[in-house]
Amino acid sequence: MRLRLPEERPTEPPTGYKIAHAVLSQDGTRAAFTGVSLGGALPYGVLADASCVYGLRHRPPHRRCDCGFHCVHDRTAAEALLCTAEHRTAVLLEVAVLGAYIRFEHGFRSARQRVRTATVGPCACGARAAALADAGWGRPGWRALAPSCTGCLRGRTSVPLASYARLAGDGLRVVAGAGAAGAEGLGVPELAAEAALLQARLDWFQTQLVRLGDREGGGGARGGGAGGQG
Repeated sequence: MRLRLPEERPTEPPTGYKIAHAVLSQDGTRAAFTGVSLGGALPYGVLADASCVYGLRHRPPHRRCDCGFHCVHDRTAAEALLCTAEHRTAVLLEVAVLGAYIRFEHGFRSARQRVRTATVGPCACGARAAALADAGWGRPGWRALAPSCTGCLRGRTSVPLASYARLAGDGLRVVAGAGAAGAEGLGVPELAAEAALLQARLDWFQTQLVRLGDREGGGGARGGGAGGQG
């Protein structure tokens, strides 16, 4: 006797949560996501259909396979995955579970999904992210991105959060998660630390300006000497 799974016919698509890495196409015209485990080599868009990562011809999600889009019921459970070292730069996705799906104790495995919201964590320095910047790795044709504040971009390929949402399309919302508190929420010790950091940055900029001035001045003197010899 073949056992059949109970069927559900919800009036609205179920909501699930997962983590993924944000990626940007090599030419900078498309934004997508890539999984953190199974199927991580296959970037997917905001609205996407699953395919079997093993190359089998059945329709995902198959009962005897791991194919399909995976997500969990509880947002907190997905956020917990961001604590591991290899997932620190991933983003938290809220998805609509579409098409056929299999419900498990902790989540779903579905044929389709729509990413509704992507929540970007703080920059590595702890400040609230303002952009997604080149993370230093990727997939063929795709650059992986990591959260970054404006102060830590330092010339890396990057895209502001709003621009990433526009490139991804299909109504995606991209929001910055918790980062360093604003000045209005800080006490005297925290403000003193912020002031010290700002002063250190100003000192660094001043040093660079002095070095540039010395180089330009030195170059001018050497140029004059060469002209005299001619």
